[in-house]
Amino acid sequence: MFSSDRKPRLHLAVREGDEIAGSLHESLITLLDPYSPASEAYRALRTNLLYAFPDSPPKVIVVTSHGDREGKSTTCANLGVLLAQVRKSVLLLDCDMRNPPEHKIFGSRTPTGLADVLTGKQSLRDVWQEPLPGLKVLAAGDPPRNPAELLSTKRFAELVGEVRQQFDFVLVDTPSVEQTTDPIIVSAHADGVLFVVDAQNTRKSAVRQGLHSLETVGANVLATVLNNVDASNYGR
Repeated sequence: MFSSDRKPRLHLAVREGDEIAGSLHESLITLLDPYSPASEAYRALRTNLLYAFPDSPPKVIVVTSHGDREGKSTTCANLGVLLAQVRKSVLLLDCDMRNPPEHKIFGSRTPTGLADVLTGKQSLRDVWQEPLPGLKVLAAGDPPRNPAELLSTKRFAELVGEVRQQFDFVLVDTPSVEQTTDPIIVSAHADGVLFVVDAQNTRKSAVRQGLHSLETVGANVLATVLNNVDASNYGR
């Protein structure tokens, strides 16, 4: 639950083994097993986003982590599903152009996406997919040589402004903070950041370093999502 300090932290308890990225069947636990403890935990995250900020609810939300394989992309995908299920219009924007995950999670076969929109090759409406009613997914698209430069363009800033007006929520999947400055660049256009932590494998020093990197540039860290919690400790 949220603590009472200025920037709340949400500890999301997900059972070990529930976070397995790479396919629709394994990753989207909220569809595969909607009554599991993991799905309930994701619903708790959704509830906090909807009601914890009544005066200024975040619309554009970056989802990132310190390192790889901490569950950020799966968290982003499941949160998008659950927000759409309560009749929110959601765009899931895959800004991880170095190792794009979301087209795999949702089973998209299109090779085009965000990079093609930013370079003027495609229009936004031509390349997004709608795997569920209310949820649109924009894949990363053709990998550019330098993603950071593409995300730093005026066109990207304009695109975020456009989709902010069109959707209730824009969830942005980025690379990890350890990999690149991409999440730092993208967070400048966002209302907040969800920082995903692997409870079993992420060192505390890495968590502090990642949060410091985000907060140093003024990113609003909405919550820390604790992932991959040991099932024997769940509910204690």
